[in-house]
Amino acid sequence: MGIRTITTTRMLEYDFMRTAFMASGIAAILAGTVGFFLVLRGQTFAGHALAHVGFTGATGAVLFGLSPLAGLVGFTFVSGIGMGLFGEKLAERDVAIGMMLSLALGLGLLFLHFYTTGATQAAALLFGNVLGVDESALITLGLMALGGLVALAIIVRPLIFASLQSELAEARGVPIRFVSVAFLAIVGVAVAECSQIVGVLLVFTLMVGPAAAALNLTRRLPLGVALSAALAIAEAWGGLTLAFYTDWPTSFWITALSGMVFFGAATVRRFAG
Repeated sequence: MGIRTITTTRMLEYDFMRTAFMASGIAAILAGTVGFFLVLRGQTFAGHALAHVGFTGATGAVLFGLSPLAGLVGFTFVSGIGMGLFGEKLAERDVAIGMMLSLALGLGLLFLHFYTTGATQAAALLFGNVLGVDESALITLGLMALGGLVALAIIVRPLIFASLQSELAEARGVPIRFVSVAFLAIVGVAVAECSQIVGVLLVFTLMVGPAAAALNLTRRLPLGVALSAALAIAEAWGGLTLAFYTDWPTSFWITALSGMVFFGAATVRRFAG
């Protein structure tokens, strides 16, 4: 199909497009905000692993006749808590996360083996289908985002302290383990939201790309969080718009925009610094 010659106003006349814009905007706000702290703490591997773990939860839920979103949220939330319990030591944490990821992918393969008729649903889980989000799913995404942002606001001060000066925070009595567990549980919710937009294989692009770009442009925490969320929204909405006019996959455009923004920000930092 060729390039569409209709206006943006006409694009927003479609119910599914308005729903997609709202869903992607909600997910982007949570992804950009949570992703900033994920990058700041050096836990991007955990976010990447949670996305793949979520695929196992979603396929398992479909196999047993449940909602894929319920399985996705449940698995990522519980796995986030489990990852947080392995402590703050990088080597210990990454080995544990790697093992959990391997086990989850093995289970996902087993679930797909038994559910041979779910190829279409599996593809949607892997690469996202924001245009297929309905009103009930939109409400669920909104409630998840609100809960995630409220939870993040509650732990944000000890989280920042533990992220920047973990040894001093521990000496001052900050509950490092609790903060880590709570934060990764929130990451699990954010991953589940992103998966509805770009799929589990591309969660990294919406959660980590805008945050990494923001950290390349500023080291001021409030500004960095706001910039990360703004970039995530711009990439999600820009991807939707370009997909509508070109008929190319939305996830591709979001990924392409995220890559362009990140490398552009990295170039600016290199030459400005």
